[in-house]
Amino acid sequence: MKIEKDRVVLFHYIVSEVGNDDAAEMESSRDRDPMAILAGHGNVIPGLEKAIEGREAGERFEVDVVAADAYGERREGLGQRVPKKHFSGQKLEPGMQLLLNTNFGPRAVTIEKVGMSVVDVDLNHPMAGRDLHFDVEIIEVREASLEEIEHGHVHGAGGHQH
Repeated sequence: MKIEKDRVVLFHYIVSEVGNDDAAEMESSRDRDPMAILAGHGNVIPGLEKAIEGREAGERFEVDVVAADAYGERREGLGQRVPKKHFSGQKLEPGMQLLLNTNFGPRAVTIEKVGMSVVDVDLNHPMAGRDLHFDVEIIEVREASLEEIEHGHVHGAGGHQH
């Protein structure tokens, strides 16, 4: 079954930075359950979604995704000062990356400076401005349920639980 809109796709991936031969993998799903997405619903970065379209279970491939089709270009002026209490007593250090709960849901941030009562964070995604290399293995492709299509995401193992 080929990957197309409204199909559930389970896949493993390893991502690293393009052009940085010394760079170790930045992220991998190999040591956990495969990632589960609903194709055609923006559940994954645009460049990767486009690269998996038309593929089938069992395929393994590599693809480079430019920053604009990944997490976007880095934008200046996306810094923010956040009260330290929002980090629930974690030991914070500059350069640390973590999820910050916001009014719009969790957001990946990078700690820039830690003060006595406030923390300066960079709101750019940690992978913004980077061209990414993906090593992908498609594990399973199946028809989505009507509920998954209505909700715009996968339910159950590897997907969203309600």
